Amino acid sequence: MSDDTQDKVNSEARENALGQRKPRIKPIVEAADSLSLGISMVVAVLLGVGIGWLLKRWTGIEWLFWVGVFIGVAAAILNIYKAYSKQYKEFEKLAKEDRYAIKKQLEDDEDEDYGEKNY
Repeated sequence: MSDDTQDKVNSEARENALGQRKPRIKPIVEAADSLSLGISMVVAVLLGVGIGWLLKRWTGIEWLFWVGVFIGVAAAILNIYKAYSKQYKEFEKLAKEDRYAIKKQLEDDEDEDYGEKNY
């Protein structure tokens, strides 16, 4: 085999190898993303508490601590909302795929009129 042909075979083999690795890594990345939601909630609340504590310490006003706590909790809720929105979009994509068309078939079956029921 010539060098050009060998290089072409090697590059195709590398592309195939890379193509096979992607599906194995994707679930790990998705799992880490889901895990990061819990971590980001804890971090958001801790940062809020830290901000509140610093504001209280610098100004001497006691209720500023609770403002920081509220900011941290609000940030955690925002993180949950963002994660929910992302997952909902993924669900919508899956619902539109043909292999999950059973829902549409069931809805079409409900529209059919079978006549009166005689008990």
